[in-house]
Amino acid sequence: MLRQIDHFIGGSSVASGDRSGDVFNPSAGEPQASVRLGTAADLQKAIDAANAALPGWAATNPQRRARVMFNFKALVEKNMEELAATLASEHGKVIADAKGDIQRGLEVIEFACGIPHVLKGEFTQGAGPGIDVYSMRQPLGIGAGITPFNFPAMIPMWMFGVAIACGNAFILKPSERDPSVPVRLAELMKEAGLPDGILNVVHGDKEMVDAILDHHDIKAVSFVGSSDIAQYIYSRGTANGKRVQAFGGAKNHGIVMPDADLDQVVSDLTGAAFGSAGERCMALPVVVPVGEKTADALREKLIPAIEALRVGVSSDPDAHYGPVVNEAHKNRVEDWIQTCADEGGELVVDGRGFTLQGHEKGYFVGPTLFDHVKPHFRSYQEEIFGPVLQIVRAADFNEAVRLPSEHQYGNGVAIFTRNGHAAREFAARVNVGMVGINVPIPVPVAYHTFGGWKRSGFGDTNQHGMEGVKFWTKVKTVTARWPDGGVGDGGNAFIIPTMG
Repeated sequence: MLRQIDHFIGGSSVASGDRSGDVFNPSAGEPQASVRLGTAADLQKAIDAANAALPGWAATNPQRRARVMFNFKALVEKNMEELAATLASEHGKVIADAKGDIQRGLEVIEFACGIPHVLKGEFTQGAGPGIDVYSMRQPLGIGAGITPFNFPAMIPMWMFGVAIACGNAFILKPSERDPSVPVRLAELMKEAGLPDGILNVVHGDKEMVDAILDHHDIKAVSFVGSSDIAQYIYSRGTANGKRVQAFGGAKNHGIVMPDADLDQVVSDLTGAAFGSAGERCMALPVVVPVGEKTADALREKLIPAIEALRVGVSSDPDAHYGPVVNEAHKNRVEDWIQTCADEGGELVVDGRGFTLQGHEKGYFVGPTLFDHVKPHFRSYQEEIFGPVLQIVRAADFNEAVRLPSEHQYGNGVAIFTRNGHAAREFAARVNVGMVGINVPIPVPVAYHTFGGWKRSGFGDTNQHGMEGVKFWTKVKTVTARWPDGGVGDGGNAFIIPTMG
């Protein structure tokens, strides 16, 4: 019998739903658990639990809400080894990378611990004769998060940490591919003192997603996934009157200027392109060397570095990265490798057919390198989401700026250079949401915000930081006058009030 993963509703495990899906161990290529796939009826149970708990939580002062976040942070740190092992066993990323996944989520929880300060409104005394104006941020009600498989700890914490600290209830629909860690996080939130019903976890597929998008009690939805699904989430959610932020795919570029430190670039590239088997929306799958001399020198250094990478099971402490998440995704990545070769890309290092002794059924893809990739290739235009690095050569700086700027995705980009003027010019001109200067994966720290442009992001508000606080709250502005006993000119009551 496979281990059963149930919903977490109202502070308890709920075994509901006739359908289920397999949760695989990517290193072994075999199912290790079964997750229930819920329906609109299961979502309604979560909504009922949230509505019952919401008034008390929204009325709890921000300092007490912050104490729950402090307790949760300590509990996650205490259970780090268990959480990382579970995450790695279902996703496939190595243990060290799984800990990084959890830690980046915890950094947003640390930001949420300061919620009493960031929720403070504005106040103007004497805005008019005897009139004061002030604003307050209030919770929306029930929020929902629909999260991807590639960061089963970080992205849920990005969403529910800020939403709950702001006084909302939250319903999380994690990926059905690796759902155990999100459930465990909800259990730890309960242990930290969060009232039952404030954080609920429901599992499911498109049926559950549509139920979330259509339910009138859910006021805001946050999503991370592919761009086509992000656009669908945004369109359907906003059509139903919801506030929606939906983040999609990426094709991040790394620009290598002729003056760059190539040894450092190669070290950064191998981690950014192949870490987590390339299953990161902030991975760096395209490198753009400027000038043929730079391109040839970079290629010469990249090949031995790639060939030295160790691919292993998720529990291998010496492995640089592990398997991709499932067989379908492995096949998809290998199909893209063939597509790029058919389009005319030079296949320098071929990672297809990689097997690991004793784990022959695992979903492994070896590191792959292409050179002379052209912008019209479909394999360049689309997201591969695997351990595949493409070299696209640029003749000059202007072409290097133009390539990421004109791409359909605009998530992240990096430039490697010693030239401050070139870096500053690039950061100002490039049409991409997040820029790294000698930083290969420019994910902002938790008190700034995360978000891409173009088909990488739908909606006007980013994740976490103050943008997250704005997304999960609504502003109420109060204009107050306390009469002093005098009676003004009654005729003025018919004129729109001014503060002059």
